[in-house]
Amino acid sequence: MKQRIALFWPGDARPTPNELALPNITEATTQLERALKKLGRESYLIEGYLTKPHEAIEKLGPVDDPMIGVCVHWFYAPHTTDGVVGKENPLLLASNFAGQWPGLVGLLNTGASLESLDRPFSRVWTEAGDWSADEHFMERLAKWCSTGRIAYPEDELAFHAPVSEAAAKIASDVAEEIRRRRILILMLGDTSMGMINGYFGPRLLNRYGFTEHKIDQAWIIDRGRSLDARRIDEAFAFVKQSGVTFHWKEQGAADFDENATREQLRDYLVVLDMIGEYKADCLGWQYQLGLIPLRPPSDFAEGLFNSVCRPESNGDTIACATEADQGNVVPMEMMKRLLKAKGLHQAVMFHDVRWGAQHDGRFLWVLLNSGSCGAYAFNHNPDTLEGVHSYRQPSAYFPTPGGTFTGESLAGEMTWARSYIRAGVLWMDIGRGEVVKLPPTIRDAWWEGTTRQWPFMAADLGISQETLMAHYLSNHIAVAYGDIFEEMAALSQELGFRVRIMQKRNL
Repeated sequence: MKQRIALFWPGDARPTPNELALPNITEATTQLERALKKLGRESYLIEGYLTKPHEAIEKLGPVDDPMIGVCVHWFYAPHTTDGVVGKENPLLLASNFAGQWPGLVGLLNTGASLESLDRPFSRVWTEAGDWSADEHFMERLAKWCSTGRIAYPEDELAFHAPVSEAAAKIASDVAEEIRRRRILILMLGDTSMGMINGYFGPRLLNRYGFTEHKIDQAWIIDRGRSLDARRIDEAFAFVKQSGVTFHWKEQGAADFDENATREQLRDYLVVLDMIGEYKADCLGWQYQLGLIPLRPPSDFAEGLFNSVCRPESNGDTIACATEADQGNVVPMEMMKRLLKAKGLHQAVMFHDVRWGAQHDGRFLWVLLNSGSCGAYAFNHNPDTLEGVHSYRQPSAYFPTPGGTFTGESLAGEMTWARSYIRAGVLWMDIGRGEVVKLPPTIRDAWWEGTTRQWPFMAADLGISQETLMAHYLSNHIAVAYGDIFEEMAALSQELGFRVRIMQKRNL
């Protein structure tokens, strides 16, 4: 491999996150330069954050040297992908491993996006304060410097799972139901913030029993103007009576008040009407970034859709994927149907893979997303919204006031899944694990170290930290309480997905 290595800063499109991350990315770059120098390599930095796709094209496109993206905060995938597709120079995504500065989240999303575009890359990460003192990190960096590639163990990956006769029967029945009536995803806008790995489109979806109908998010504003005010009053009374704790005007959020919540409910009801009009089965909701200055955050509404207990409920959840991520809404809808067929509660949660740490002899992940987690995670009672809290979304990212749909997820066994594009076809990752209740002091430290306003789940995903960081192809994950592992594997195969099982061999 060439001796000179180009370092670059993939960035957010918004100036504030990049400004906040500047001390971190500067320090991480210094750490990486020092590590490369220790390996006898010369590096140079491509100036400035890449904050637009054209900047990636113009700044990365001409580079033929090996490249390393410095991943220490959330950034948009096209700010890397658009400059490196069609090229073959070695590419490495190098990340910190921190909750407050989730470079690992950006790495996972951008890695999945590169995979969807068939662009080879490698990944490496470290939790060390001194990167060059991390022996495993240095060994992997040295391997990449010499070969242009880092290979990780695959002992927790499999492509087949034993399925019982009973599980196969449930999966077959659900597959037949889908064949009789294709699943329709109502797409409000497109995928958000450069998550190109999360958009499949009808050309792929239709192969697997799904399709989509897209609606411009401007319809939310237009239709909201004529919504009957009585429906908003009734919805507002419902969520208060059902147990939501609203933190209006707390923690300096003077602009977060009852009216902000009412406006969130206005959008919920408008979208509910659209779902009814188009007879949609499930929902992908972009919200960011187009509606940020125009409407309150969609998170409170999304949490309601993923709950049975909600205004004007028909007794079902409506599987809702935030950021219009089809890689999550597809498994969410499949898991919902399997849960119902097995007599389990149907709610499926949407989360970010945000951070993780060792606790009590095992590695636990902090699953944390801004609001697409249903109330059932917080109370295990489908008939109430107790345990749900609504805090103002952080104003640095959400200028229009509106609340989250948050709480602490209860303990229990769970199944997880994620769909993604690899080599032009859809794959499904499936695993089983456990949601864990942490001691309050540890829970609070982990929660405060990420984003306290967002729903919290501490989970053992049944795989090692290394397996997820090395092989997982998204920053998002779908989680359901209960064991539908075999049923999900069987249904995925029935519908034509390539299946990858992720689990430790002793499970």
